[in-house]
Amino acid sequence: QVQLVESGGGSVQAGGSLRLSCAASTRTFRSYTMGWFRQAPGKERDFVAAISTSGTSTAYADSVKGRFTISRNNARNTVYLQMNSLKPEDTALYYCAADYGDRIVITQQSYTYWGQGTQVTVSS
Repeated sequence: QVQLVESGGGSVQAGGSLRLSCAASTRTFRSYTMGWFRQAPGKERDFVAAISTSGTSTAYADSVKGRFTISRNNARNTVYLQMNSLKPEDTALYYCAADYGDRIVITQQSYTYWGQGTQVTVSS
């Protein structure tokens, strides 16, 4: 069982930045591909970004490319999402997810473990 705890959400004005963190409670964190998803009110949960076990491969949704950066620190069992140039449409509940194995996956069904989410609100 892997527990994931997100932090770093908050309220920010358009154009601002936030950095989300997700801490994992497993000694084998380096064996998990990690992903970020988000869900806006009344909408489905969507893929945002993913990172391979070593951090050498990443993937992003088109809507966040060039603005968001996913990274990880395997020594600290933590994955990050740096969000710059935030827009009101980025407002959502952001979830961290873990999938055992070294493959980049963008479908939520592929991820086994999920955090509770952290709210990001961007005002215009």
